[in-house]
Amino acid sequence: MEATGIGATEPAGGPPRRLQAPGRRYGEKAIQGLLAACGILSVVTTTAIVISLIGPTIGFFEVVPVGDFLFGTEWTPQFEPPSFGVLGIVAGTLNVTLWGMLFASPIGLGSAIYLSEYARPRVRKTIKPVLEILAGIPTVAIGFFAASFILPEIIQPLWPGEFLGGAVGKPFMALAGGLGIGLMIVPIIASISEDAMSAVPNGLREGAYAMGATKMKVATRVVFPAALSGIVASIVLATSRAVGETMIVLLAAGSTPNFTLNPVEAVQTMTAYIGVTATGDIGTGTLDYKSVFAVGTVLFVLTLAMNLVSISLVRKYREVYE
Repeated sequence: MEATGIGATEPAGGPPRRLQAPGRRYGEKAIQGLLAACGILSVVTTTAIVISLIGPTIGFFEVVPVGDFLFGTEWTPQFEPPSFGVLGIVAGTLNVTLWGMLFASPIGLGSAIYLSEYARPRVRKTIKPVLEILAGIPTVAIGFFAASFILPEIIQPLWPGEFLGGAVGKPFMALAGGLGIGLMIVPIIASISEDAMSAVPNGLREGAYAMGATKMKVATRVVFPAALSGIVASIVLATSRAVGETMIVLLAAGSTPNFTLNPVEAVQTMTAYIGVTATGDIGTGTLDYKSVFAVGTVLFVLTLAMNLVSISLVRKYREVYE
């Protein structure tokens, strides 16, 4: 008997086999080509960024010794004589990133555990979009909030005047910038971690419950370790986002290069220096102009290193379920 219907055939000795329509096959190839083009565009864009950084950076190091740049702690490029010790603004970047991650990690992971293991479906559908609204707020608005509310209304009244120099009367502070960054990256940690936890097979949960485990033990000792690769990826991605933030730290942490991890001191981050300096006020080809590219290269290498660490950790702790 011959099969009937468009695209249907009946091989000898077997059941009918339906063939793909030519239009559908061409559509899949078009989508595949579009996705490949997106991947190629990403590679080309990254390559173009690297090429644009290399030339001025090399010109900068023709004037400033590499050792003085990488290991110096004084960053005063517009003083006379100038000093280009990048550790001053690297420390500022790490300072605000540290406080931001200390604030955002427990809140983000706690939110992810609640949404994945405790919240009812209706509650989850309500809370998760509201939480992710933070990711859509412009960073300049978060920076203004950190400078006008977090610093004067929260940090200064609660921070003792005798501890680490005190916070009273200081218009800029690394801790204020860090808390602002923390608000910005909470949705990144919470959303990605919750997705990783929700992807853990229910069989693992049911097996733990069958052995008498409580919901807290299931969440922390079964689901959390099983989703560790996704959780690590969310934290590293949030860290990269914090390192690259500009407006929040510029408004709340200031623009004073300071080689310190003291949370109540004003600091300048690498992105803040680039944002302040890369304007039309400096001449193209000057040393100040080239210093922007040198700092950008350090920032690029730092972010690349964090992404490589993230890939390594994800591969190490990745769990495959079939």
